[in-house]
Amino acid sequence: MNHLLDRTRRHAAKSARIVGPPTLLTLRRWALAAVVVNIGITVTGAAVRVSGSGLGCPTWPRCTPESFTPVAHAEISPVNMAIEFGNRMLTFLVLAVGVACLIAALRLPARRPDLVRLAWLQPIGVAFQGLWGGLVVRSALNPVTVSVHFLVSIGMIAAAYALYARAGQGRSEGVSRQPVHRHVRTLAFALVAAVFVLLVVGVVVTGTGPHSGDEMASRFGFDIETVARIHADVAYVVVGLTFALAFALHITDAPGYARRAAWTLLAVEAAQGVIGYVQYFLGVPAALVNLHVLGATLVWLCALRVLFATGPRGPRDVPEAVTGERDAVRV
Repeated sequence: MNHLLDRTRRHAAKSARIVGPPTLLTLRRWALAAVVVNIGITVTGAAVRVSGSGLGCPTWPRCTPESFTPVAHAEISPVNMAIEFGNRMLTFLVLAVGVACLIAALRLPARRPDLVRLAWLQPIGVAFQGLWGGLVVRSALNPVTVSVHFLVSIGMIAAAYALYARAGQGRSEGVSRQPVHRHVRTLAFALVAAVFVLLVVGVVVTGTGPHSGDEMASRFGFDIETVARIHADVAYVVVGLTFALAFALHITDAPGYARRAAWTLLAVEAAQGVIGYVQYFLGVPAALVNLHVLGATLVWLCALRVLFATGPRGPRDVPEAVTGERDAVRV
C-alpha cells in the first residue's frame, strides 16, 4: 500500500510540473514551434499557388457558396479544392501554437513585458492573415494582395524567432554586454534589411511570373526578364554583405556562435542561389518554385539568427528568471 501511495504521489508531482507555471524553456519551445508552423503555412501557401489551386475554394469564409467544407463543384477540380482547403485548415494549427506562446508568456512566474508583447503578435498576426486571406480570394488573387499575404508571414516568422531568441537571453539587469563591435552590428542590420528587400523583389518576380494560382488571376505588368535580373542583383548584394559580415566577425574575434551563424547563412544563400538559377533555366517548374520559397524562408530565418547572435546580451551573473532553469546565452 505504501508503495502504491508513493507512486501516486510521484505521478501527482509530475502532473503538477506539467500543468504548472511554464518556464522560459517552455516558452522557447512554443516559440520554435511557431517558427516551424509559420514557415510551413508559407510553403504550403506557395504550393497552393504553383498547383493552380488559389481559387480552389472560390469564396471566403466558406469554401463554396453553400458550404464551409469542400463539396463537389462542376467548375473546380476536387484536387485543387482539397489543396486550398487544406492550407486554410493549417491556419488553425498556427493559431493554436500562437495562443500557446501567449499563454506561456503570460503565465511565466516572472512575467516579462517584452516577451508578452512579442507573443501577442502571433494570434494577432493569424487573425490578420485570416481576414487578409479573404481579401486575396475576393480580389481573385490580385498579385498585390498575394504579395502582402506572403510578407506578413515573413513578419510573423520574425516575431516568432524574436520571441525564441529573447526568451533564451533571460532578463537583463544592469549593463548589457555587446559581443561584437558596433560597426559589425550595424553591418548585421544592413544585411537583414537587404534580405528583406530581396524578399520584396522576389514577390514581385512571383507576381510577374507564370504561377498565378489560377487562370483568372491578374499579373504585375513588368517584364519578367528585367525583374528577375533585379532579383539576382539584390541577391549578389546580400551574399556580398554576408561574406563581409562573416569576415568581420572572424577578424574581430567575435564569439563562435556569431561566426557560425554568419557562415551558416552564407551556405544557405549559396544553396538558394543554385535552386534559383536551376529553376530559371528550366522554365520555373512548380516543384522548384516551391523549394525556392522554402529556401527564402530559411535565408530570412538564418539572417535573423545572425542579427540576434550579434546583439547585446545581459550580464552573465543575472539571477535566473525561473528556478532551476539557466538562461541561454546563444540563439
